[in-house]
Amino acid sequence: MSVEFTLWDILRNLLLAARWTVVLSLIAFVGGGVVGGLLLAARLRGGNAVQRLIAGYVQLFQGTPLLMQLFLAYFGIALFGIDVSPWTSAALALTLYTSAFLTEIWRGCVAAIPRGQWEASSSLALNFGEQMRHVILPQAIKIAIAPTVGFLVQVIKGTALASVIGFVELTKAGGMIANATFRPFTVFACVALMYFALCFPVSLYAKHLERKTHGRRS
Repeated sequence: MSVEFTLWDILRNLLLAARWTVVLSLIAFVGGGVVGGLLLAARLRGGNAVQRLIAGYVQLFQGTPLLMQLFLAYFGIALFGIDVSPWTSAALALTLYTSAFLTEIWRGCVAAIPRGQWEASSSLALNFGEQMRHVILPQAIKIAIAPTVGFLVQVIKGTALASVIGFVELTKAGGMIANATFRPFTVFACVALMYFALCFPVSLYAKHLERKTHGRRS
């Protein structure tokens, strides 16, 4: 027997679930940024062994589906006798996934800085930390802003996969409401519109930053 839900009821419940999509996206993005920054520093400063290890880490997370990573985080940790919630597993998996991509994005931005900038800063007797802080990073950040903000769209959409391990975010809530109301088209149309409302402004902002950056560089 279906439950009588008005369109407003559907939207209200989806909006409540969308809060967790936003929170999970922010945790994954901020946490992934912190981990990615540390990995980038280690990759730039470390020896060949460290660079190969971090490169393998990046390839592992880029080369496997996020869905599998969520399953491994949820069921794998439990094998060690640790009881983890869907929330913790989703946050961990998405943070590691995000860190791998941000590490590679930022590495490419640093690599885009002309070699002469490194040589010029080295001639001023600056150490590695001072080179990065005063010369390399200010230039690399301008290049990195647009792709970094753009990747946030992928993180937001990636949170939808957290529904497979029982985390109640926008997609999971949509499925539950659709099962209760027998109105899947209406419900998932609303879900799609909410994802669009979250992602489209971020995409526009990323394009704005890209045009602004290119204008300054030209």
